[in-house]
Parts: sequence; structure tokens; C-alpha cells
Amino acid sequence: MPSFVFDGHVDALQRRVDLGHDLAAPTPGHFDLPRARAGGVGAVVLTAWVDAPFAATPGASKARAEAILAAGHDLATRAPEAAMLVRNGRELDEARARGRVGIVLGIEGGHALEGDPANLEHFHQLGVRVLTLTWNNHLSWARSCQGGAGPEVPAGLSDVGRGIVRRMGELGMLVDLSHAGERTFYDTLEVDAPPPFASHSCCKSIADHPRNVTDAQMHALAARGGLLGITFVTPFLDDAERAAEGAARGEPDYRALGSLPMTEALMLRGEWLQARLPAFPIERVVDHVVHACEVMGPEHVALGSDFDGIERRPVGLEGTDCFPNLDAALARRGIGAEERAGILGGNLERLFRAVAR
Repeated sequence: MPSFVFDGHVDALQRRVDLGHDLAAPTPGHFDLPRARAGGVGAVVLTAWVDAPFAATPGASKARAEAILAAGHDLATRAPEAAMLVRNGRELDEARARGRVGIVLGIEGGHALEGDPANLEHFHQLGVRVLTLTWNNHLSWARSCQGGAGPEVPAGLSDVGRGIVRRMGELGMLVDLSHAGERTFYDTLEVDAPPPFASHSCCKSIADHPRNVTDAQMHALAARGGLLGITFVTPFLDDAERAAEGAARGEPDYRALGSLPMTEALMLRGEWLQARLPAFPIERVVDHVVHACEVMGPEHVALGSDFDGIERRPVGLEGTDCFPNLDAALARRGIGAEERAGILGGNLERLFRAVAR
């Protein structure tokens, strides 16, 4: 059993908002508190994922983020024996001393700011300590890793975007570079602010996905003291798997599930793919961890599962109770106990302690 797992990215709170799932009890999703505690999870970033269509209506992105964040507060209030909100290292110490899962609130998608940097203070007051600058949609102040940007989108960070990154550092919020475009990534590293991290990405030299990062980006991130959180998203882990899933998503049964509400469709499509396709090996996750360790040094590698934001999961990593399986797989590949402890949680704990307040 790992002594302390710090998962850098989990999207479970939307299940509470959209489906009424009680994350304090066993649920049909990937994350809940009983399974987190069984898997050795001591801290987790629970994100308010704001899907891009919300950005089409003024005020909707902020409201969506607030609703999901409220579910995080509610979870800690309803299950004080199992979890507590943590905003800094002192509160993380308190959670660990009490045997609670430390809940760190995050937002996935800077469009939740509604173009107003002053909303950083608002969300900081609500307990947010992690902001993923972009999702897969471009912003007026930051370009994502996806294509289709028009002339109104900056090549990387605009001056407003640099100011947002700088202000996040002043407030004590961690900058998350997953989903960011390459120029946005490098521009962020140049801002006079604490080290950022990429919470849930993989290695582009192994799987050529737009969401993955190059070895050069990894070197630069490590040089700034940042972290790469290896994710369990199967298309990010393997090119052949990406092609197989792409083909399966074209099948009528999969497509029919798209008529359901977003979060319900995500869950059911995941289970359909899980049953439809051959088991995806946990060793492919280990490949990315090992490569990141070789490029960056093991002290710059972490984990960001993206549980409840993904469809397929690797065999042995179906839910948040499965981290002991990953610990064992890393050990089989020759990664020592001290390095494993850092990858599974210690490295992200170190960065959180240095930045969050």
C-alpha cells in the first residue's frame, strides 16, 4: 500500500452536481472517498471541469465552476471523518494527522474567469488552489493545444494572460499547463511566478497526441522546478490505442449514448469502451513514468489520473482504489521505494507546500 498518494487531477465532483452521486459513499464512477482511502490517497485535486460550450453564454462558465466547487465544500462538510478541504501545507498536515483525504479544489478551464482577472480573487476565496489555464478551447488571453485558433487568439499568453499567471503566484494558486498550447507553455515558464505543473499529460515521444508534451518541454519544466503529472487517459498513452478507440467511437451503440446528458454519457461510454475493447495494460502507464523520470529526473514526476473525466482506463487502474497496483508495477520496473513515494505523492506535495496559501 502506498503511504501517501496525491492525485493531481480528478473530475468526480461533476457527478455529484449532474447525477447526484454521493462521493462520501461507494459510487459507480472512478472516485469516491471509500475507494480513495483504500488506495492510499492522502490528497487529491478535485476539479471543476467547465466544458467549453458553457463559454458561449456570458456568466455560464463562472456559474458552472461555482456549482461544482460548492459540491466540493459539501463533500467535506458531509464527511468530516473522511475528508477535509486543504488550502495550504498547514491544512494538509492537519488532514494527514487526522487520517483524512485532503481535498484541494481546482478549476479546469480559464474561461471560468469570464475574461476578468479579478475573478481569481473570487475563486481563491472559495478555496481554489489550482487553475488549468485552458481546456481544449482557446481564450482571448491563452491558446490551447488544439487547432482552429483564429487571428483573435494569441500565439501563447497575451499580456493579460501573463498577468493572470503572475497574480496566481501572488495569491498562492498552482498554475496547471495541461491542455496549454506549446507557446503558452513556454510563455508561462518565462513569467516571474512559482513553478507550474502539467497535472494530467503524457510523453509525446511515446504517444504523439496533441495533449502530450515533448522532451524539450519536459526539460524546460524541470529546469523551472515544475512537475509533469502522468495521466491514465488511454489515447494519450498509446497511438494504436488512440486509433482503436477512435474506430470504436464511430460505432452506432457508442454514438447513441451521446443523446444522454453530458456526464451520464461520459460514464456510460466509458463502460461501453471498457467492455468492447481488449484490456489496456498498466505497463503503458509505467512506460511514460519511466521516460519522464529519465528526461526530467524522478523528482519532477507526479500523477494526475483524470478519473471521472476519462472513458477507458488501463487494467488495474479502473478506480482510485487501484494505486497499489501502480506502485507494484513501478517497482517491477526497477523504480526504487524513495522515487516511487515521490512520484505517487511526495513530489506534488512538495510543490503544493511551496506555492499554495
